[in-house]
Amino acid sequence: MPGVVSTRVGYTGGTKKNPTYTNLGDHSEALQIDYDPEKISYKDLMDMFWSGHEPAVKSWSRQYRAAIFYHNDHQERLALEARAHLQATITGEIKTDIAPFTEFYLAEDYHQKHALQHSYEYMQELKALYPLFRDIISSTAAARVNGYLGGYGTLKMLQPELDSYGLSAKAREHLFNFVKGASRYQCRRTGAC
Repeated sequence: MPGVVSTRVGYTGGTKKNPTYTNLGDHSEALQIDYDPEKISYKDLMDMFWSGHEPAVKSWSRQYRAAIFYHNDHQERLALEARAHLQATITGEIKTDIAPFTEFYLAEDYHQKHALQHSYEYMQELKALYPLFRDIISSTAAARVNGYLGGYGTLKMLQPELDSYGLSAKAREHLFNFVKGASRYQCRRTGAC
């Protein structure tokens, strides 16, 4: 997504210090996003969030709840406004939580960049660029490749930035062809061409 600089998964929203996947306490799994407000707004991120889940469906556990953790009054206001606007258009009460951000605990490495870690070719390329896994986690290139491998993004989004990822010509060609195929599938499936 243009404007998203990096992403990481972890745990937040609870009181337990240093949670882990197997000892989560009262935290929830969360995606933390670094973004460039010159390229994408918080409102745009909110729109993506609200369209990406079923807000009137109650989460089956606190661990997997749908939630927005706001960092300031402005973000809280935008989240509440978006929820109110959406509530007026759907039946059923919105169950998505809106809560203040407290602290974010990075999830274990095996949870990070899930789609990317299941692609040996791209992982080897990125390990050559970023020998430390924490640097892969925070890299824009890894966030982008992971997103495309997860089925998010279009050729129109990929083409202007593909060369900036630092991938070999072969890996760039493979990623281009993967996104091209995924875009065709998405077009046939949804009509969003």
